[in-house]
Amino acid sequence: MLLVAADFKNSGTAIAWQLMREGQSALTAIEQGIRAVELNTEDDSVGRGGFPNALGQMELDAGVMDGRTRASGAVGALQGFLHPVSMAYAVMTRLPHVLLVGEGAARFAAEIGAERGENLTEAMHDNWLAWCQEHGFDPHNPNQSLMETVFRQETKTSGGTTVYLALDAQGDMVAATSTSGWSWKYPGRLGDSPIAGAGFYADNRYGAAACTGVGEIAIRSSMARMVVAYMQMGRTVNEAVQEALADIRYHRDQDSGITVYAISPNGEHFVGYNYAAGSPRPYYYMASGDDATPARRDSVDLRES
Repeated sequence: MLLVAADFKNSGTAIAWQLMREGQSALTAIEQGIRAVELNTEDDSVGRGGFPNALGQMELDAGVMDGRTRASGAVGALQGFLHPVSMAYAVMTRLPHVLLVGEGAARFAAEIGAERGENLTEAMHDNWLAWCQEHGFDPHNPNQSLMETVFRQETKTSGGTTVYLALDAQGDMVAATSTSGWSWKYPGRLGDSPIAGAGFYADNRYGAAACTGVGEIAIRSSMARMVVAYMQMGRTVNEAVQEALADIRYHRDQDSGITVYAISPNGEHFVGYNYAAGSPRPYYYMASGDDATPARRDSVDLRES
């Protein structure tokens, strides 16, 4: 068994790992782990307490993929519900679709009786008001260009997506994600997190991968699928991550910082990143075999020398 998680406040890794040790499936375990992350207001990149969009609205994204069947489900720009990861699971298991967004995702969540909740905290509302003031933006003025405000902003965050990869005792692999997305993003923006093949991918035969960082680059490069494809072609898990990150050096028009998390069917894992010099080294949590609890690990620096 193996669990690798970008869970930066370590909110749910112990929950997921304990369920796996008790014999629960990877699907069940990582859903419960990520639900804990979504409720932790100290994690400002996921769920309740995350960053809102430029209009002060919370739009949440999540995705999941079952490596046994390659079934997948996802939601994007979901408003008014507490657990987008569970909505992603429900799309996978209860609809013939893969991805629901916006009003359609919210309608589906209401139809299945999902838990509603206000994800914008008072602290984040105050941060949003300060951001509006800093950029001279009046959200109540319909004639003011939101596009220009978002384009010229200098202070933004990306990269805090929660991703879980797991290999359970039955040999099944799962990838799952959840995020509130880029801070102060243009309303309706989707990053890679709800996009199968970009932000996450799992295939029992070859491996599983997921990404954090600049989602636009992960989408343009089909990053998660690329990593698994390299493993399909015979690369080791670390070779696959290194080759995939080397490929995106071609994208020179914007920051291409990404961290890639990958696991293989034989229980190996590798996490590498290519953030700009001076950026903090990303970390993650990992447990395997007889480990009692997941432990913090540092990712490998794969920046261009």
